[in-house]
Amino acid sequence: MNSNTLQIVALAAFLALLGAAIYLYRPQQEKLTRITVVGDSLAKVAPDTAVITFSVVTQGKQAVDAQQENARKSEAVKKAVEAVSGDSKTEIQTSGYSLNPEQDYYSGKMPKILGYEVKNTVTVSIDKLDRVGTIIDAATNAGANSVDGIQFVVGETSPAQGDGLALATKQAMAKAESVAKSLNGKIVRVVQTSEGSVPPQFIGDSYASNSNAMSSVDRKPTFTTPVQAGSLNVRSQVILVVDISI
Repeated sequence: MNSNTLQIVALAAFLALLGAAIYLYRPQQEKLTRITVVGDSLAKVAPDTAVITFSVVTQGKQAVDAQQENARKSEAVKKAVEAVSGDSKTEIQTSGYSLNPEQDYYSGKMPKILGYEVKNTVTVSIDKLDRVGTIIDAATNAGANSVDGIQFVVGETSPAQGDGLALATKQAMAKAESVAKSLNGKIVRVVQTSEGSVPPQFIGDSYASNSNAMSSVDRKPTFTTPVQAGSLNVRSQVILVVDISI
């Protein structure tokens, strides 16, 4: 066997040994476990927005008469609310409208149309809570004859929303770290983050009451409707999907 052949055989043996060494001592592929954790936070905060719903209800023998009277009063209500809103961030929008016949079902005959009723519902959102009572008074004096409700909310841009999400995220990460530690592993990465949807809950007092003292329809109200906004329980929820190396 000549020297060239010996060199080729030696090189082949070396490469075989090198391949075997690489195979035997190759790094072990890490094993990943994926888990999902949920973080919750609950904060008691003051609302920053009031949503008031008014209705103007009119009736008439003819549909057009009821409709025109309603339009006149609804426009007066809108202008009255705008006048007392001042520099507050106020949004006025129509949230419902209906025109229905009023029928006599008790005569024992075919139902007879007695007249028509028109209902125009308006929703007012305002960020100055100390003006809610004034807005109610202005609207009712201008022609609104139904206050359907007041809702106090926390706006999406409120710092309380961000603080709640931060606390919920920290809690979720703490849970993930506890799971990783129990498995003798560590968190490699956060795969997915999502925010849960949890409606706020009222606590304490949150009401509006009409204390207008009126001895006749021509007498002006002598009191402002008192409105007290209570606190809200704002709950935030964050869902994390993480990979753990074990």
